[in-house]
Amino acid sequence: MCSAQRCCASVAPYVKEKGLPLPVTILLAHRYPLVREGLKTVLGSHKDLRVLGETGNGLDAITLVERLRPDVLIVDVRMPGLSGLEVTRQVCQRVPRTRVMVLSTYTHVAYVLEARRHGATGYVLKDDDVSELAERVRDVAAGRLTLSTSLAERLIAIQSHRAPPGVRDLYETLTTREREVLHLAAEGRTSTEMAAALGISPRTVETHRIHLMQKLGLRTQTELIRYALSRGILPMEM
Repeated sequence: MCSAQRCCASVAPYVKEKGLPLPVTILLAHRYPLVREGLKTVLGSHKDLRVLGETGNGLDAITLVERLRPDVLIVDVRMPGLSGLEVTRQVCQRVPRTRVMVLSTYTHVAYVLEARRHGATGYVLKDDDVSELAERVRDVAAGRLTLSTSLAERLIAIQSHRAPPGVRDLYETLTTREREVLHLAAEGRTSTEMAAALGISPRTVETHRIHLMQKLGLRTQTELIRYALSRGILPMEM
Protein backbone atom coordinates (compact mmCIF):
# COMPACT_ATOMS: atom_id res chain seq x y z
CA MET A 1 0.00 0.00 0.00
CA CYS A 2 1.39 3.43 -0.93
CA SER A 3 1.93 6.13 1.69
CA ALA A 4 -1.07 8.14 0.49
CA GLN A 5 -3.31 5.07 0.78
CA ARG A 6 -1.98 4.33 4.25
CA CYS A 7 -2.73 7.93 5.30
CA CYS A 8 -6.30 7.80 3.97
CA ALA A 9 -6.83 4.43 5.61
CA SER A 10 -5.72 5.77 8.99
CA VAL A 11 -7.86 8.90 8.69
CA ALA A 12 -11.04 7.21 7.45
CA PRO A 13 -12.04 5.44 10.73
CA TYR A 14 -11.66 8.71 12.66
CA VAL A 15 -13.68 10.62 10.07
CA LYS A 16 -16.40 7.97 10.08
CA GLU A 17 -16.57 7.98 13.88
CA LYS A 18 -16.85 11.78 14.03
CA GLY A 19 -19.27 11.93 11.12
CA LEU A 20 -17.03 14.39 9.28
CA PRO A 21 -16.57 14.87 5.55
CA LEU A 22 -13.18 14.10 4.03
CA PRO A 23 -11.42 16.42 4.04
CA VAL A 24 -12.60 19.06 6.54
CA THR A 25 -12.43 22.37 4.67
CA ILE A 26 -11.23 25.52 6.42
CA LEU A 27 -11.17 29.28 5.81
CA LEU A 28 -8.64 31.42 7.69
CA ALA A 29 -9.47 35.00 8.72
CA HIS A 30 -6.66 36.73 10.59
CA ARG A 31 -5.19 40.21 10.31
CA TYR A 32 -1.57 39.01 10.30
CA PRO A 33 -0.28 37.21 7.16
CA LEU A 34 2.44 35.46 9.17
CA VAL A 35 -0.13 33.92 11.49
CA ARG A 36 -2.15 32.71 8.51
CA GLU A 37 0.97 31.15 7.00
CA GLY A 38 1.68 29.38 10.28
CA LEU A 39 -1.86 28.05 10.47
CA LYS A 40 -1.67 26.80 6.90
CA THR A 41 1.56 24.97 7.68
CA VAL A 42 0.17 23.31 10.81
CA LEU A 43 -3.19 22.37 9.34
CA GLY A 44 -1.74 21.41 5.97
CA SER A 45 0.30 18.66 7.61
CA HIS A 46 -2.94 16.74 8.23
CA LYS A 47 -4.38 14.92 5.22
CA ASP A 48 -7.96 15.19 6.49
CA LEU A 49 -7.81 19.01 6.73
CA ARG A 50 -7.70 21.44 3.79
CA VAL A 51 -7.45 25.23 3.82
CA LEU A 52 -9.62 26.66 1.03
CA GLY A 53 -8.67 30.32 1.39
CA GLU A 54 -7.63 33.15 3.65
CA THR A 55 -8.19 36.84 4.30
CA GLY A 56 -7.08 39.59 6.66
CA ASN A 57 -10.36 41.55 6.54
CA GLY A 58 -13.59 40.89 8.39
CA LEU A 59 -15.90 42.01 5.59
CA ASP A 60 -14.04 39.86 3.09
CA ALA A 61 -14.30 36.88 5.46
CA ILE A 62 -18.09 36.90 5.19
CA THR A 63 -17.95 37.14 1.39
CA LEU A 64 -15.50 34.25 1.18
CA VAL A 65 -17.54 32.05 3.51
CA GLU A 66 -20.62 32.62 1.38
CA ARG A 67 -18.68 31.73 -1.76
CA LEU A 68 -16.52 28.83 -0.54
CA ARG A 69 -18.86 27.32 2.09
CA PRO A 70 -16.08 25.87 4.28
CA ASP A 71 -16.78 23.44 7.09
CA VAL A 72 -14.88 25.64 9.56
CA LEU A 73 -14.03 29.34 9.74
CA ILE A 74 -11.08 30.19 11.99
CA VAL A 75 -11.35 33.89 12.84
CA ASP A 76 -9.46 36.38 14.97
CA VAL A 77 -11.30 38.70 17.37
CA ARG A 78 -9.63 41.86 16.17
CA MET A 79 -10.05 42.27 12.41
CA PRO A 80 -10.06 45.36 10.17
CA GLY A 81 -13.37 46.05 8.48
CA LEU A 82 -15.45 44.00 10.93
CA SER A 83 -14.55 42.40 14.23
CA GLY A 84 -14.32 38.65 14.48
CA LEU A 85 -17.28 38.60 16.85
CA GLU A 86 -19.54 40.31 14.33
CA VAL A 87 -18.15 38.09 11.57
CA THR A 88 -19.14 35.14 13.74
CA ARG A 89 -22.69 36.42 14.13
CA GLN A 90 -23.19 37.04 10.42
CA VAL A 91 -21.61 33.77 9.30
CA CYS A 92 -23.71 31.74 11.75
CA GLN A 93 -26.84 33.45 10.43
CA ARG A 94 -26.01 33.42 6.72
CA VAL A 95 -24.14 30.12 6.38
CA PRO A 96 -25.18 27.98 9.37
CA ARG A 97 -23.44 24.89 7.97
CA THR A 98 -20.08 26.63 8.52
CA ARG A 99 -18.87 26.25 12.11
CA VAL A 100 -16.82 29.06 13.63
CA MET A 101 -13.74 28.76 15.83
CA VAL A 102 -12.34 31.98 17.31
CA LEU A 103 -8.56 31.99 17.66
CA SER A 104 -7.38 34.90 19.77
CA THR A 105 -4.97 36.36 22.31
CA TYR A 106 -7.86 37.99 24.18
CA THR A 107 -8.66 36.04 27.34
CA HIS A 108 -11.39 38.26 28.80
CA VAL A 109 -14.44 36.14 29.51
CA ALA A 110 -16.70 38.79 27.93
CA TYR A 111 -15.21 37.98 24.52
CA VAL A 112 -15.83 34.27 25.00
CA LEU A 113 -19.43 34.80 26.09
CA GLU A 114 -20.08 37.12 23.15
CA ALA A 115 -18.55 34.65 20.70
CA ARG A 116 -20.67 31.81 22.09
CA ARG A 117 -23.80 33.96 22.05
CA HIS A 118 -23.20 34.70 18.38
CA GLY A 119 -22.86 31.00 17.59
CA ALA A 120 -19.13 30.18 17.79
CA THR A 121 -18.47 26.49 18.39
CA GLY A 122 -14.95 27.07 19.68
CA TYR A 123 -12.78 29.73 21.34
CA VAL A 124 -9.09 28.87 21.42
CA LEU A 125 -6.15 30.91 22.64
CA LYS A 126 -3.09 31.39 20.45
CA ASP A 127 -0.71 30.27 23.18
CA ASP A 128 -2.36 26.84 23.44
CA ASP A 129 -0.37 23.78 22.40
CA VAL A 130 -0.21 23.88 18.60
CA SER A 131 -0.35 20.07 18.50
CA GLU A 132 -3.96 20.28 19.68
CA LEU A 133 -5.11 22.63 16.92
CA ALA A 134 -6.05 19.98 14.37
CA GLU A 135 -8.07 18.04 16.93
CA ARG A 136 -9.91 21.22 17.94
CA VAL A 137 -10.73 21.96 14.30
CA ARG A 138 -12.13 18.45 13.86
CA ASP A 139 -14.28 18.84 16.98
CA VAL A 140 -15.62 22.20 15.79
CA ALA A 141 -16.42 20.71 12.37
CA ALA A 142 -18.39 17.98 14.13
CA GLY A 143 -20.30 20.58 16.15
CA ARG A 144 -18.52 19.81 19.40
CA LEU A 145 -17.85 22.78 21.70
CA THR A 146 -14.13 23.33 22.26
CA LEU A 147 -12.60 25.90 24.61
CA SER A 148 -9.10 26.47 25.89
CA THR A 149 -8.82 24.77 29.26
CA SER A 150 -8.16 28.01 31.16
CA LEU A 151 -11.24 29.63 29.60
CA ALA A 152 -13.48 26.65 30.30
CA GLU A 153 -12.47 26.70 33.96
CA ARG A 154 -13.22 30.42 34.24
CA LEU A 155 -16.58 30.07 32.52
CA ILE A 156 -17.60 27.36 34.96
CA ALA A 157 -16.52 29.51 37.90
CA ILE A 158 -18.41 32.70 37.01
CA GLN A 159 -22.08 33.59 36.95
CA SER A 160 -23.83 34.33 33.66
CA HIS A 161 -22.93 37.77 32.24
CA ARG A 162 -26.12 38.06 30.29
CA ALA A 163 -28.48 40.94 31.01
CA PRO A 164 -31.26 40.16 33.51
CA PRO A 165 -34.62 39.10 31.99
CA GLY A 166 -36.49 42.05 30.57
CA VAL A 167 -33.40 44.21 30.06
CA ARG A 168 -33.06 45.17 26.40
CA ASP A 169 -29.72 44.79 24.63
CA LEU A 170 -29.52 47.90 22.47
CA TYR A 171 -26.90 46.34 20.19
CA GLU A 172 -29.50 43.80 19.11
CA THR A 173 -31.72 46.63 17.82
CA LEU A 174 -29.13 47.57 15.16
CA THR A 175 -29.48 46.34 11.60
CA THR A 176 -26.60 44.41 10.03
CA ARG A 177 -25.59 47.48 8.01
CA GLU A 178 -25.68 49.69 11.11
CA ARG A 179 -23.40 47.23 12.89
CA GLU A 180 -20.98 47.31 9.97
CA VAL A 181 -20.91 51.11 10.04
CA LEU A 182 -20.43 51.02 13.82
CA HIS A 183 -17.41 48.72 13.53
CA LEU A 184 -15.81 50.81 10.79
CA ALA A 185 -16.53 54.08 12.60
CA ALA A 186 -14.93 52.68 15.75
CA GLU A 187 -11.76 52.11 13.72
CA GLY A 188 -11.77 55.80 12.84
CA ARG A 189 -12.75 55.36 9.18
CA THR A 190 -14.17 58.39 7.35
CA SER A 191 -17.57 58.29 5.68
CA THR A 192 -15.87 58.05 2.29
CA GLU A 193 -13.71 55.14 3.43
CA MET A 194 -16.70 53.35 4.95
CA ALA A 195 -18.71 53.89 1.77
CA ALA A 196 -15.95 52.36 -0.34
CA ALA A 197 -15.65 49.35 1.98
CA LEU A 198 -19.40 48.69 2.06
CA GLY A 199 -20.22 49.58 -1.54
CA ILE A 200 -22.71 52.32 -0.63
CA SER A 201 -22.71 56.12 -0.84
CA PRO A 202 -21.20 58.40 1.86
CA ARG A 203 -24.65 59.89 2.38
CA THR A 204 -26.10 56.45 3.10
CA VAL A 205 -23.24 55.81 5.52
CA GLU A 206 -24.10 58.99 7.39
CA THR A 207 -27.76 57.98 7.56
CA HIS A 208 -26.82 54.62 9.10
CA ARG A 209 -24.44 56.36 11.49
CA ILE A 210 -27.14 58.75 12.68
CA HIS A 211 -29.58 55.89 13.23
CA LEU A 212 -27.12 53.73 15.17
CA MET A 213 -26.03 56.63 17.36
CA GLN A 214 -29.68 57.35 18.19
CA LYS A 215 -30.44 53.72 18.96
CA LEU A 216 -27.41 53.37 21.24
CA GLY A 217 -27.86 56.76 22.88
CA LEU A 218 -24.44 57.98 21.73
CA ARG A 219 -23.63 61.59 20.88
CA THR A 220 -19.93 61.81 20.07
CA GLN A 221 -17.14 59.78 18.47
CA THR A 222 -15.55 59.43 21.92
CA GLU A 223 -18.73 57.83 23.27
CA LEU A 224 -18.84 55.56 20.23
CA ILE A 225 -15.28 54.36 20.89
CA ARG A 226 -16.04 53.79 24.57
CA TYR A 227 -19.07 51.75 23.60
CA ALA A 228 -17.01 49.75 21.08
CA LEU A 229 -14.46 48.96 23.79
CA SER A 230 -17.10 47.89 26.29
CA ARG A 231 -18.80 45.72 23.70
CA GLY A 232 -15.62 44.01 22.51
CA ILE A 233 -15.81 45.59 19.04
CA LEU A 234 -12.45 47.17 19.83
CA PRO A 235 -10.13 45.16 22.11
CA MET A 236 -9.39 46.60 25.54
CA GLU A 237 -5.79 45.49 25.16
CA MET A 238 -4.38 47.44 22.18
